[in-house]
Amino acid sequence: VQLQASGGGLVQAGGSLRLSCAASGRTFSSYAMGWFRQAPGKEREFVAAISWSGGSTYYADSVKGRFTISRDNAKNTVYLQMNSLKPEDTAVYYCAADRQVGRPDVVVVTTALYDYWGQGTQVTVSS
Repeated sequence: VQLQASGGGLVQAGGSLRLSCAASGRTFSSYAMGWFRQAPGKEREFVAAISWSGGSTYYADSVKGRFTISRDNAKNTVYLQMNSLKPEDTAVYYCAADRQVGRPDVVVVTTALYDYWGQGTQVTVSS
């Protein structure tokens, strides 16, 4: 599967952005999806994950209550709605996919377990 992330940009603190990740292929609905981010000089970190059924989600503590992950399997797209953005949210955001055939409610939070990655989209939050 190929992933294309979009929706990044420059926003003031307290603002909102919605990232999208469009996937190719007909089996998108059998992939658990995740969002990760990497700030300059830091390691890539987990942000949010969603099962392929959409019924299970998981968030990093740093974004819980501010970010919402969702997916539309008919459109082969996963979203990350980001509200109340902070300067520390500034990073390149990546989407990732991990095949979970037969496991519709599994979420994956570990970077190393993801098989496919998008190219990243820059999010910059000014103070």
